[in-house]
Amino acid sequence: EDRRTVVTSHDAFGYFAKHYGLTFEAPQGLSTESEASAADVAKLITQIRDEGISAVFVESITDNRLLEQIANETGAKIGGTLYSDSLSGSDGPAGTYLDMMRHNAETLSQALGS
Repeated sequence: EDRRTVVTSHDAFGYFAKHYGLTFEAPQGLSTESEASAADVAKLITQIRDEGISAVFVESITDNRLLEQIANETGAKIGGTLYSDSLSGSDGPAGTYLDMMRHNAETLSQALGS
């Protein structure tokens, strides 16, 4: 079950979760501008430990420090960078919408499958 739970900065992957049978947990909720409360972060850390979640994922559009702190405190690895609300440059891994979807699927599959 832990391989079906994905931890990322904010909850921007509802479509992906529904289609692929994943659960996304995010300390910031839906908005990248909201601040995660200490209680929410503590609850998420406990959940990661209790469920044995092995990877957390940073996002291309958010500050990674909170997720890095959560990874350090739980022993989870950073599974990679996901793209949600913006593409990479045209020469990057998510230069088009299809590239973004492919990159996210491959990043999740590699990290969760290991």
